[in-house]
Amino acid sequence: MLNRVILIGRLTKDPELKYTPNGLAVASFTLAVDRFRTNAQGERETDFIPIVVWQKQAENCANYLGKGSLAAVDGRMQVRNYDGKDGIRRWVTEVVAENVRFLDRRGESRAVDNSLPGSEVFGGGDIGFTEDDIPF
Repeated sequence: MLNRVILIGRLTKDPELKYTPNGLAVASFTLAVDRFRTNAQGERETDFIPIVVWQKQAENCANYLGKGSLAAVDGRMQVRNYDGKDGIRRWVTEVVAENVRFLDRRGESRAVDNSLPGSEVFGGGDIGFTEDDIPF
């Protein structure tokens, strides 16, 4: 049996870092991943995938990733459930990251380009992404 997930996408917001009662770091964020094909209207659809990262890697994600950062996540799919405060059982599907790679060059994920008033530029090299290109 195999449970392996590899994703590349952009964070929809800054990672949220918390600590368990035992002092173990855990960070969570959502990764926006474009689908390979376009839909019937010719538009590219995006999946928003919840990611959970543990220990030192969680702290690194919280310190070095932010909204719009490009990241690669290698991990496993996990399905869990819990009873909500209203007594209804809830199911959560998420990716538990074993390895997170930061794909933006340092300081590039949120650099402001003054030539585009009011725009935040993501990416680098010859290809730039404006805030309008990101679906969140």
